[in-house]
Amino acid sequence: MVANDSSTDATAAIAAQGGARVIEVLKRQIAGARNAGARAASGETLVFVDADTHVGAALVKEALAALRSGAVGGGARVRFHRAVPAWVSVFMWVFTPLYFGMGRWAAGCFVFCTRAAFEAVGGFDEGTYAGEEVHFSRALKRLGRFVIVREWVATSPRKVDNRTFWDMMRINFQVMRSVGFDLRIKRREDAGFWYEDRR
Repeated sequence: MVANDSSTDATAAIAAQGGARVIEVLKRQIAGARNAGARAASGETLVFVDADTHVGAALVKEALAALRSGAVGGGARVRFHRAVPAWVSVFMWVFTPLYFGMGRWAAGCFVFCTRAAFEAVGGFDEGTYAGEEVHFSRALKRLGRFVIVREWVATSPRKVDNRTFWDMMRINFQVMRSVGFDLRIKRREDAGFWYEDRR
């Protein structure tokens, strides 16, 4: 199942050629696209994966095992699938134990849960334009056992391409000033890092 949310490239065509069922969402909102995909899917297990993310068989196997053992959902730690500047590696070295260890939140590029849990928490918050995976993780943790599996997921570092350390510090400061520790961006105008055309 591919939820094609207003893409301007060949995503939909490539997915269809590969045998995927493609639904057009036309929301330009991450939470809305994920919810639309979940509603259109027929299975009792839901795995949300970003288009620029590589998921290995071992990761899927571990996620399914976690659900079979009683977890309501979870996520995986993230690494990039190509080389990045040294400052990005240092940032991830600090970010990973804080986000996945202390926070125990799923990264938006890979989130899994049972359909029953998804329905119980009302899916992703469509009043949120970024940070919806944090809210979703918190909601699932209130419902039952939420796990960060041992396997890693590989995703694209495209958001740091052509950006400097100081660019990212400025973006993070602006985000924290607008959302605080809730970590949900509720206005599209504050979510340019996620929705702008810069690739």
